[in-house]
Amino acid sequence: MRTEYRPLFEPYRFRSGVEVKNRLVMAPMTNFSANADGTVSDEEVEYYERRAGGVGMIVTACTYGTPNGKGFPGEFAADRDEMIPSLGRLAGSIREKGAKIVLQIFHGGRECKPGLVPNGDVVSASAVPSEQNPEVLPRELTDAEIESIIRDFGEMSRRAIEAGYDGVEIHGANGYLLQQFYSPHSNRREDRWGGSLDKRLRFPLSVVDEVKRVVRERADRPFLVGYRFSPEEASTPGITMEETFLLVDALAAKELDYLHVSLNDFRSRPRRGAGDSLTRLEWIQKRVGHLVPVIGVGAIRTPEDAVEALSTGIPLVAIGREIIIDPDWVEKVESGRQEELELKLDPRGKERLKVPGPLWESIVRLPGWFPIGD
Repeated sequence: MRTEYRPLFEPYRFRSGVEVKNRLVMAPMTNFSANADGTVSDEEVEYYERRAGGVGMIVTACTYGTPNGKGFPGEFAADRDEMIPSLGRLAGSIREKGAKIVLQIFHGGRECKPGLVPNGDVVSASAVPSEQNPEVLPRELTDAEIESIIRDFGEMSRRAIEAGYDGVEIHGANGYLLQQFYSPHSNRREDRWGGSLDKRLRFPLSVVDEVKRVVRERADRPFLVGYRFSPEEASTPGITMEETFLLVDALAAKELDYLHVSLNDFRSRPRRGAGDSLTRLEWIQKRVGHLVPVIGVGAIRTPEDAVEALSTGIPLVAIGREIIIDPDWVEKVESGRQEELELKLDPRGKERLKVPGPLWESIVRLPGWFPIGD
């Protein structure tokens, strides 16, 4: 291993006591490949298992726990106890390979397609369509429904504990329901769940509190609780960096195991609400990195990129696209074979790379999403 890569392979111990063997995380990536009944498919198990030998931790694709929270076709489910054996099969296969496994728990809110939820009933903080899903006018959730969804996040966490996971990651990023409640674009409520910034924070923080309560009461081993968030919104009105700072301040006070920043590029700089002298990742690390570990992600394509991201002070980096292209990315870097890294997706490599069929079709249908070899 090259000396400059050594920081990537130091072990790390989280607040909860969970320890990972290195600083590299497989980022959560939707793969559209669950069975029709919401159980994990054989292809998904093979896909994760193939990538579990090198990274210290895998965060799964998002998993729904409320029937009207399903955001993608082929999304696997944690909405009922009947899913525990399926979830456990995936957890066991990954842990056998040496990685820790974290279940990402989520509700899609207004980003759900009507065909994926019961009676086409798409819900959100307020009846405001999104720019990504403009043809769908969501229904504003009632107070009782909000309380029920909070409990559902707790139940997903219980099922993850019983299925053998090492933790859960609360998905509050990418415009999904938790972010919809915090955003002034999607939350126009005037009750206890909206209006002032503190009231817009109430739903995401209540989810965190419920998840932590369940983990405290039900986990019989060290168990992670992380939170993923997007640092800004392009829409106006929308979340600014200034509002992001207030969000991460509140999350840091909850003594989470980590915050996971959702970025397309870890070097990207703020649009508004903070100066551009620092990247978004550097601002967040400066603000709360001394209180809660931060995972950085986005355009980490080479080991040099990963080392550069670590140099901002964050303790962990997540890689996504590259570990699909080359499932042995981590092992090659660790063993000094970085010159063997595959930089483009092998267009004939579906079976060798163990990429599920629906994910493979999504990749090849979107030119430019992945670099594809000859």
